[in-house]
Amino acid sequence: MDQTQTLAELSQKIDALTAQVAVLTEYVEEQRRRQREWDELKADLTPVALDAYQVLVEQLQEVEPYVRLEDLAHLLKRLVRNLPNIEMLLDQVESLSDLLHDAGPIVNDAVLSAIQQLDMLDRRGYFAFLKETQYVADNIVSHFGPEDVRQLGDNVVTILTTVKQMTQPEIMGMMQNLAGGLRRVEAHPEAVDISFRSLLRQLRDPQTRRGLAITLGMLRAMGAEQPAGNGARASASS
Repeated sequence: MDQTQTLAELSQKIDALTAQVAVLTEYVEEQRRRQREWDELKADLTPVALDAYQVLVEQLQEVEPYVRLEDLAHLLKRLVRNLPNIEMLLDQVESLSDLLHDAGPIVNDAVLSAIQQLDMLDRRGYFAFLKETQYVADNIVSHFGPEDVRQLGDNVVTILTTVKQMTQPEIMGMMQNLAGGLRRVEAHPEAVDISFRSLLRQLRDPQTRRGLAITLGMLRAMGAEQPAGNGARASASS
């Protein structure tokens, strides 16, 4: 009985030893495989590294008259000292990249909207109108000199005041009535009676007398003397 138990224990120990030997064998094979892969990689990279080293040597020979070892050491020291700043700069670049990535759809929508607006303006004729304004500007430049532009600047306030007064509702209504009367006369010139009796009959019309009074007032205003400032400026320009 004791011999049988001893043989069983011995068999178990042999099995355990066999398992351990198998593990060790597998580990050795794995190490050999890695070493073989490393040797292959080293064999592949060695020519590349030699070529890169040769290129680096040639490039350094070209800049050797301009760069000293002290300069490279100083540059490396500055890089080491500014590593926090470089890291901060990289963080900002990453933040900017994220911002551009997030703002991409918004920018695309804005560009598309701008293109649509420009297309609408083009179809409505705004660009053609602006193109024709160049012809107007050329005529102005060709017919007016710097002195004319300077005089225009001196009198621009008076011109704008006059335009403002001319665009009052009562003035525009009077001009519209005058234009309508002229069109009627041009359309039917035979209906205009210039006899003395017709003129006297028209003078009894209140609207005719009012128009005559307004005309006389305008003639009186045209014959009035200019203010001292405008007179002096007119004499100076003449």
